[in-house]
Amino acid sequence: MSKKDIDKEQEQMNAEEAQETSTLQQLKQSVTEDDDAPASTLTLRKILGGDILSAQMVRRQVWLCLLIALFLTVYVAFRYQCQQDMIDIAQLESELTDAKYKALSSSSNLTERCRESQVLEILRANKDSMLHASNQPPYKIYVREGK
Repeated sequence: MSKKDIDKEQEQMNAEEAQETSTLQQLKQSVTEDDDAPASTLTLRKILGGDILSAQMVRRQVWLCLLIALFLTVYVAFRYQCQQDMIDIAQLESELTDAKYKALSSSSNLTERCRESQVLEILRANKDSMLHASNQPPYKIYVREGK
C-alpha cells in the first residue's frame, strides 16, 4: 500500500466520523424532553420488572398516588378510632347497667327495712329502747276555730 492509499483511507474514515458526529448532534438537537414517549405495549414483564414505575405517566401522577395513600391512611385511622369508641360505649353501657341494678337493690333493701313490721321487730329485739308500739288506735283531735 502506498502512502496515497493510506491517506485516502484516513480521509474517508475522518469523513465518516464527521458525518456520524453531525448526525448524532442533529439527532440530539431534534429530540427534546417534551416529545411524547413512543407508545410501548404494556406487558406483564414490564409491570413485574418495575419498568412501569419509570414511565412518564406515573411520574406525572405521583401526587395523585400520594393523595390516595393519604386518604387511605386517614380512612383506616378513623375506622380504628370508631372501633375504639364503640368498645368504650359498650363498656360504659355495661357499667350503667351494673349501677342501675345496684341502685334497684339498695332501694329494695331500704324499702324492706322501712316497713312497719321490720321496725317493730327491731324495736322488740332491742330491749333497752324506750320506744314501743302503741296499744291504742289512733284518734282524731278536733279543734274549734274562732271563739
